Amino acid sequence: MDLELRLSGSFNEVDLLQWNGLLAAQPQPTPFLRWEFLSALEHTGCTNAKTGWQPLPLTALDSDGRIVAAAPAYLKGHSYGEYVFDWAWADAYSRAGLNYYPKLLVASPFSPIVGSRLLAGSGQPALRRQLLAAIRSHAQSMGLSSAHVLFASAEDLQALQEEGWLIREGVQFHWHNPGYASFEDYLAALAQPKRKKIRAERRKVQQQGVQTRMVEGADLAVEELAFFYRCYDRTYREHHSSPYLSMTLFEHLLDVLPESVVLCIAERNDRPIAASFFIRDAGVLYGRYWGAIERVDCLHFEVAYYAPIQWAIAQGMQRFEGGAQGEHKLARGFTPVRTFSGHWLSEPAFGDAVARFLQRESRGVEAYVDELEARSPFKAG
Repeated sequence: MDLELRLSGSFNEVDLLQWNGLLAAQPQPTPFLRWEFLSALEHTGCTNAKTGWQPLPLTALDSDGRIVAAAPAYLKGHSYGEYVFDWAWADAYSRAGLNYYPKLLVASPFSPIVGSRLLAGSGQPALRRQLLAAIRSHAQSMGLSSAHVLFASAEDLQALQEEGWLIREGVQFHWHNPGYASFEDYLAALAQPKRKKIRAERRKVQQQGVQTRMVEGADLAVEELAFFYRCYDRTYREHHSSPYLSMTLFEHLLDVLPESVVLCIAERNDRPIAASFFIRDAGVLYGRYWGAIERVDCLHFEVAYYAPIQWAIAQGMQRFEGGAQGEHKLARGFTPVRTFSGHWLSEPAFGDAVARFLQRESRGVEAYVDELEARSPFKAG
């Protein structure tokens, strides 16, 4: 197709309805690529040149000016908030006297969520390859070290492989719902030791006088959101870090995507002591952040996993993604899922070295997944 490829400096320069319409037609859309979410990050100052996440949305327009393909691109000044770790690559560039940053990144910021990244019009899979060619061309013309597509969908992965990008694998843990009628129905599917452990952990929380409740965006009070942010901020500070996201962002998300926001709030003696934040769509619950102002044994498991799973079953949701990493999730009914990212490096020698590294890493991931599957928490068969 004869297209105009445009690299904009802001999501405000991209039509909301056309972007969201294109996203909705993808095989694996998620709320984390909606225009409202990406614009909210930018509007509240979470993604800009100062934070090292400069938005550069890429769009392909037909002769009538309609967006027929797009990608959420960013000029990155570091590797924070990506969850696909390339610090060693950056260090190797530095030791060779080269600059790894800035780099070009296609991703949903701060969101290790697998989904469509190369948004192509219906019936036009070749457009994904055109987007990749444009991404690489822009990286070259800007003199950048590399370009990356993170947490790609299966369709994106195929395009990345066809275009010769280096593929990196990772592992996440997702909870799946084959049609459970209740939390007890779910527990019945687990092996007896796992079932016993989960019941014991939930009982510990209850015996300490803690109760939880799930609150959806339309019913969420600003005070409850502010309490969650207090917990979120405290968790980062305890790990000697600063939170990526601001209270203003969460308030903005509640305004523009109220149907997507869910909180789990834990209370003791009618006083909130912990909270976790989730994003949802029609069939999937995405766990993102949690924190507490009091220490209660097993509280994290209850607020971040068990209460949300119970709610997801009641809602008839198909899947719960608990975030990046976390092998401890396996014992709680989550199963391993491979993730894929694509990488292009401008320096051929570094590209060859990274390719050899990724081959070794991929074999390690394969062995790791085999080991995890052998330790399945579910009953045999």
